Amino acid sequence: MNGAAGYEAFDGASELLRALSAPIRLAIVSELADGERCVHELVEKLGAAQPLVSQHLRVLRGAGVVRGSRRGREIAYNLVDEHVAHIVADAVSHAGEGS
Repeated sequence: MNGAAGYEAFDGASELLRALSAPIRLAIVSELADGERCVHELVEKLGAAQPLVSQHLRVLRGAGVVRGSRRGREIAYNLVDEHVAHIVADAVSHAGEGS
């Protein structure tokens, strides 16, 4: 690593961690680790308002963490890469170790 140029290799990881920086987004990823979910299913499971869940799904979709596919009148979301679920599970587990 030589100077600031050496940090460019970390850009993608930094963007991913930024996308995961909100607790509700971590919860969404954890839910999607168990399989595809529609917005109303996430709203019900997380106890959050639909507009809030949709807003956070947009952030995750923009970061390439989730993708949506039409299921009838709804959009079902799933993880683009299962590795993200492992990152979230490890972070949650690590944070709980200090308790």
